[in-house]
Amino acid sequence: MSSALIRNRYFDELTSTPDLVWMGQNTNHIPAHPAVKAAMIAAIEAGEFNAYAPPLGFEALRSAIVADLGLTGAEAIVTEGGVNALALVCRARCKPGTTFVTTDPTWKWPCLFARQAGAEVIEIPIYDAACGYRLTPEALEAACDARTTVIYLVDPNNPLGIRYTEAEIRAFAAIAEKFNALLVHDCTYRDFADGHFPALKAAPDNAVVSVSFSKWLGLAGLRIGALVVPPALLEEFAGQGTSVLGASVIAQRAALAGLSVKAEWMAEVRRIDNANKAMVRDAFLKLPGFSFPVWPSHGNFLVIETTDVRPEALVEAARRHGIMIRQGTYHTARFGDRFIKISTSVPSEWAEKLCALLPALVEEARSLNDVPAQF
Repeated sequence: MSSALIRNRYFDELTSTPDLVWMGQNTNHIPAHPAVKAAMIAAIEAGEFNAYAPPLGFEALRSAIVADLGLTGAEAIVTEGGVNALALVCRARCKPGTTFVTTDPTWKWPCLFARQAGAEVIEIPIYDAACGYRLTPEALEAACDARTTVIYLVDPNNPLGIRYTEAEIRAFAAIAEKFNALLVHDCTYRDFADGHFPALKAAPDNAVVSVSFSKWLGLAGLRIGALVVPPALLEEFAGQGTSVLGASVIAQRAALAGLSVKAEWMAEVRRIDNANKAMVRDAFLKLPGFSFPVWPSHGNFLVIETTDVRPEALVEAARRHGIMIRQGTYHTARFGDRFIKISTSVPSEWAEKLCALLPALVEEARSLNDVPAQF
């Protein structure tokens, strides 16, 4: 069987599992805000899905996305999820003879897109206490040269949960300008961080920002995100799009409604998320062989190092009990055998279930030798 079919059937089985506890993909499962539900229902009842959306997105949504980032003068391209926003960049800037510089760990899919376009991907290792589990300006500059066309920064980092400061972002922007490279700031998890600073504020002419509505608003299955760009780069990136007939109308109505209630919504989401993080951390620290290299996490997830049990075995043990968590190798081949990742923007009862079962899951994992393929 092809690897594509194996992977699809793996996730199909997960989605078909009744009452599955999704704690592995950083998706938000806290019940939707009433205003968001109402906006989707109203759009459905009005039959808005019968027509195409504008190719760049509804103007009201485009403006709201830029304003939410605290920017003026930038342009938003609404896309089918944050991943498609990043694909625009890779199609535009990556080609044979160029390099795409990022970290390890990073988010894997833009690296795939860059390689598909013929670029060499350079991953700077940051899974190291010596560098504080973060990219340093010195390491970035050493990895760049005249071939570098893209510097890709996930901030907060998925899976580590570190967040870069304004000073660090400005330093990265200066390096990108020095090498005539585009600074791509993946801000998917910015709404779970304190003091986040979008790169377009530091480099209004030489940076782009990708955002997603999957994580903070819980719209993962609706596929809605955006690439926010300087006006001079709009045509370049819009010209790479495949969604020429626009993103989902229903998703865009939900996203716009979410931005209108974001302050109250995220206050509650972060309260639940932070409580879940503390609960999960306490449960793991009661057991031998587990530690937290990064605390607190600025994302809606935690990296948990494991020395007494294999990550894949623990993931499989949890799956058998209706809980999805993630093995480290999804994020990084180099460091993935060290950790699991657990998402925390979920109902409190889900976190309570994981914590209650955790001692038994660890014992069960120790007995597992042959584990099915994981993705």
